[in-house]
Amino acid sequence: MDIHRIRYVPYNPSPINCVAFSQSVAFKKGGPVRLAISRASGDIEIWNPANGSWHQETVIHGGKDRTVDGLVWVTEPDQILQDGKRMHGRLRLFSFGYSSTVTEWDLERGCPKHQSSGTHGDIWCLGVQPFIVPGKGGDGNKAKVYHSGKKLVAGTMDGSLVLYDIDDGQLRYDRVLARAPSKKTKMVSITFQNRNTVVVGTSQSCILVYDMRNGTPLAKMTLGSDLASGAKEIIAWCVKCLDGGDIVSGDSTGELRIWDGRTYTQVQRLKAHNSDVLSLATSADGSTIVTGGMDRRTAVYRKTTGSGSRWAKIFHRRHHHHDVKTMASFEGQGMSVVVSGGPDATPIVMPLHKAGIENHRALSSLPQDPPLKSAYKNRLIISWWDREVSIWRLPNHLEDLLARPNDDQDVAKNRKLLARILIKGEANITSASISADGSLLIVATTSNIKAFHLRPRDGIWWDELRISKVEIDEQIVDLGATRTLISPDSQWVCLVQAGGAVSLLRITQPSDSSEKPTIDPKTVRLQRIRRQIPKHIALGGLGCYDRTITQAVFSPDSRMLAVADLAGYIDTWILGQQPQKLQSQEIANDVASDDGPSDSESDEDDAEISSGIRWRQNPNTSLIPKLHAPPTVLSFSNHTPSGATMAESDEIDDYTLLVVTSKPQVILVHPTLGSLTSWSRRNLISRFPLEFRNVRDLVKGALWSGDRVWLYGNTFLFMIDTAQDFPEQICSGPEAGTELVTQGKKRKRSQDSGAGNKMTAGAIAPTQVLHHIQGGETEELPIDGPVPDPMDEDEASQAAGDSDSDESDDEARGELALLRGNQGKASQDPQPGQGPAFWHTFKYRPILGIVPLSDGSEEKLDGGDNSKPKVLEVALVERPLFEVDLPDRYSGEGKSER
Repeated sequence: MDIHRIRYVPYNPSPINCVAFSQSVAFKKGGPVRLAISRASGDIEIWNPANGSWHQETVIHGGKDRTVDGLVWVTEPDQILQDGKRMHGRLRLFSFGYSSTVTEWDLERGCPKHQSSGTHGDIWCLGVQPFIVPGKGGDGNKAKVYHSGKKLVAGTMDGSLVLYDIDDGQLRYDRVLARAPSKKTKMVSITFQNRNTVVVGTSQSCILVYDMRNGTPLAKMTLGSDLASGAKEIIAWCVKCLDGGDIVSGDSTGELRIWDGRTYTQVQRLKAHNSDVLSLATSADGSTIVTGGMDRRTAVYRKTTGSGSRWAKIFHRRHHHHDVKTMASFEGQGMSVVVSGGPDATPIVMPLHKAGIENHRALSSLPQDPPLKSAYKNRLIISWWDREVSIWRLPNHLEDLLARPNDDQDVAKNRKLLARILIKGEANITSASISADGSLLIVATTSNIKAFHLRPRDGIWWDELRISKVEIDEQIVDLGATRTLISPDSQWVCLVQAGGAVSLLRITQPSDSSEKPTIDPKTVRLQRIRRQIPKHIALGGLGCYDRTITQAVFSPDSRMLAVADLAGYIDTWILGQQPQKLQSQEIANDVASDDGPSDSESDEDDAEISSGIRWRQNPNTSLIPKLHAPPTVLSFSNHTPSGATMAESDEIDDYTLLVVTSKPQVILVHPTLGSLTSWSRRNLISRFPLEFRNVRDLVKGALWSGDRVWLYGNTFLFMIDTAQDFPEQICSGPEAGTELVTQGKKRKRSQDSGAGNKMTAGAIAPTQVLHHIQGGETEELPIDGPVPDPMDEDEASQAAGDSDSDESDDEARGELALLRGNQGKASQDPQPGQGPAFWHTFKYRPILGIVPLSDGSEEKLDGGDNSKPKVLEVALVERPLFEVDLPDRYSGEGKSER
């Protein structure tokens, strides 16, 4: 594989404004747990932290001048149905964006569900009134549950506490609960001491306590004056309540204060940070406090033992490159973690109870679904960000560049920005797709779909483009789409729309390439198999959110379409000529729920297009096994069956569908037969090399070159040869990271608590290094800068020497050329006459995406029947954090730095 290493594609991750878990404590038989991350661009990301996989499942896209500055999850009380089964409480997500509006989000459709606003100032903080009052002594069996009177409490910039009613699944403005004594007071943080007591941090050097029943002020805890920095007033940026009722606050002086929950008097204060304390998290048992500040530090505090117990700082670390603006804690299901975020756009997961024993973990700031596509026939690459699409072209092949004497200069010039397209409207782009020859571009938002015809200006060379709009029926356009896909033969457009609807549009190509293609206004609606989902699951928790389609792919001959949802179900459809009882449907018709009751199994899944060409549901779709975890990759190999598929024959001639899940699992499926391939049955996950099983980042994409499949994630690139089997793994003893067992069996819990692995001896580094010269000044050496990682260099690149060019392809070609020559970084000795069965590298990071610049198909040898795959040429796009524009950050003594 030949790699063009690219870093000029524009994609700046948006700063993180808020992180919130659906519940801070999860019990063994509790409901689903999700993490929501809001960004300054208005996007809301939904993550699944199950078993420490940290899978970014979906993204609710924002729009122009939209921002989400705060998130609140509401978990309604559980209910016992008539059949005795427990229905978990419904999960609801609310947000605000420094305006007077509160928004509830529909996670199943990825759009706003309710919005409400009142006659008050902009909202700065939002909290939910507790529904459950624990019994005496914390007895959960005697807890009182309130099924009505559920309220949201919002603090505003004009000093008001406002109530919103969320009963009966609605969102309504209720009334103003209380007003601060001064109009200059801003409510900046909020928490609940119990159901009837709300604690509010303000901008006027005080913390106020109110009675929720009548708005009566109960206490005022003063913070004093900030004389050190010259500011008169102290801002209580964050407040939390411990398990015993005591109150914890962090303020603009960098101090952490502990308050008695009964007398509302200050018990202790600690100098936590050199600047403002911006975020705060506590453990469920009240034994640990974690703070984040403007000085980029994350500090951990614990209570000392003994009769005169006091709080003390255990340690602090600089995990972030900028302010630690927000954090949230989660405990349960074998996990105990704190997730933090800020302007550096990178979520950091650090252990809570095992802080100082386990390492932290940095999640990717880049999306799980890469915003990249390519038209390999004309070497075009498209990327999108917010509402803009960029079209690039790499005119020269890598072999041609390396054959020239001044290859460094030629590599740097081997790119051209052909066009930028700004999509009208306020919504951000959800998905885009381009045809293989680059003539048709489809761009979708949540409220619109646009199509463009691309052609070279002079009719031959693709150095300049002419872009014209292609008309699409208005009924299709108005519905928008969450995912778009153009078939390899450029005859079909697949649209995945809100609610899990799958639609196909027929493309008619003109005889003259200079003319526009036309899109048939008649829409083919493909019906998914109705899965039997129990009522207590469909109506509780996240509802039908897990039926959200996240993966869709066409077969290489465009005659099969496959989609997969978060629940692990795979649906496939076949394009054929067989006469069936078929039915066409228009896009304007109402769509029945995939999970709703069905009176009969009809043939409505099939749709007739024209001339007897019909899309029909694969009769063996139901035989495809349900995945044990949400899929992250769905990809067809380049193999196309030549004739009828016979299950009884020794050689099965069928499509090969690759499925990679977040568990992780790597599965190859024969979709027409609905069965696993023989390779997948022989090569269980326990036989995969340790390098693959020990990687914590998820697989983002796959590329095929003959029988070889290249899998990539945020920090790795793997090659697996499906024509060879992995050798049996022989373990002399237990090793860290080898807890994964065979496919289909339950994954054993590792020793970590959901963040990084266990620290080794000598892993704790100094927190400050001073450089002193006799007779000179003492300077502090930076210790949080980039540290050389041995994984960044592999054997082949070290042998070739270092290169100063970030975009040099000599290293990439050198190591991958060794792979083609039966050398390289293989995990075991290759079989005679074959290359290695597995290969890996960690030198590329962080990877935004990889797109092909060639088809990777097979070519004939010497005109005979033998064939070998062509050399796959790809563009690998990196977006390192040091190339992302960040705002000024605090550097000490009131100064800021870039």
